Parts: sequence; structure tokens; C-alpha cells
Amino acid sequence: MPSEITHPIALKWPARHPDRLQLYSLPTPNGVKVSIMLEETGLPYEPHLVRFETNDQLSDAFLSLNPNNKIPAILDPHGPGGQPLALFESGAILLYLAEKTGQFMPQDAAQRFETVQWLMFQMGGVGPMFGQLGFFHKFAGKDYEDKRPRDRYVAESRRLLGVLNQRLATRRWTMGDPYTIADMAIFPWVRSLVDFYGAGELVGIHDFPHVTRALAEFVARPAVVRGLGIPGKS
Repeated sequence: MPSEITHPIALKWPARHPDRLQLYSLPTPNGVKVSIMLEETGLPYEPHLVRFETNDQLSDAFLSLNPNNKIPAILDPHGPGGQPLALFESGAILLYLAEKTGQFMPQDAAQRFETVQWLMFQMGGVGPMFGQLGFFHKFAGKDYEDKRPRDRYVAESRRLLGVLNQRLATRRWTMGDPYTIADMAIFPWVRSLVDFYGAGELVGIHDFPHVTRALAEFVARPAVVRGLGIPGKS
């Protein structure tokens, strides 16, 4: 068992439990993907809060783990071959944790790649488009007189919601009955679009009943309820 974390990130975020997977994050849509996955799997971990208001993500310690200065990032003392593994990018972390635990990823090869496909749908579409809509609807972009940028992201968000709604019309989750890392990636962003960005009415969320049905089931899961608040602010 590791007695300490020797990675430079531990200089700023000392590990109380160095034998556990270390999570460096913030409860944003991308951040909670990983905390939810960790809660769903039951894998022991220690969360560390990365404070954006003090630019923790730009500190030398954090950049030593993630040179892209984004959350989340992890440090697993029990990585492949028993060696420590540092990893960033939420999608990559979800894939790693699914493989490590053997959970929330189909064993059938074709279904596995289909799950990855929907994970990429979130990474390449849902996250960036919903995030831009949030900027133009809730944050500094809302003050722009020209609403064409906002409306462009509204239209694209509606298109993506339509794709997801059609997928869920005959399925409980994106992969059918199995709940997978694709759902853990997608639904924090749908929740944020509606609740945090307050853009539900703007995108006409009720036009997508299968999405809202699955979202309600998602946020009712006990592990999701716990994961949405991790790391907590002290």
C-alpha cells in the first residue's frame, strides 16, 4: 500500500488516504461525471476541491497532473501493472474506470464501441454546445446585443436534444436497459442546461419528453445524488 503520494500535485493537495484513487475536481457537469462514476462503482477514492476562484487550476501543482488546466483529473496509485497512473479528460477517465472495475460498459465488443460512440457524442457535441449556450444565456455573453451567437447555440442544442430524444424513445438509457458511462457523461450536461443555465424554456426542453424522463430517473439515483455534490466546498 502506498504510504504517500509522491506526485508533485500532493504538495498542494496532500493525500490523507494515499492508498485510494485521488480525484481533483469541482462539481461542474464535467467534474461530476467522474464523482458519479466513482460513487456508482464503490471504488475507494479521496476527492480534492480545485477552486477556480483562486485559479487553483493554473497552479504549478495542478499543471503537473493536467497541463491542459481543466478538471477533472485523477491519480490512481493502483494503475495498470500496479503503477501510479495520472489521467485527465473526463471521457478518458470514465473509460479507464469502466475498464478498471468492469462496470457500466458492455462486455460485447459491438455494444462497447456503441457506448463509446455515445460518450463521444457528449464529448464532441453536448458538452461544448450546451456550455456555449450557457455562456450566451447566463454569463457574460447574455449582455451582447447581437443574439445571433446565442440563437446559433440554441438551435444546435435543440438538434442534439432531438437526436438524444429519438434514441431514448425506445430505450430506457442510451444503450437500452444497461446504464452506462454514456449516461453518466450525457445527463449531467442536460441537468446543467435546465437547472444551472436556466435554459430549459429557451430550448423547449418539454419538446423532448424521453430526455426529461431519463433525466428524472438519472437524478434520482442515490449515487448520482451523492456524486453531484463532490467535491464539497469546505
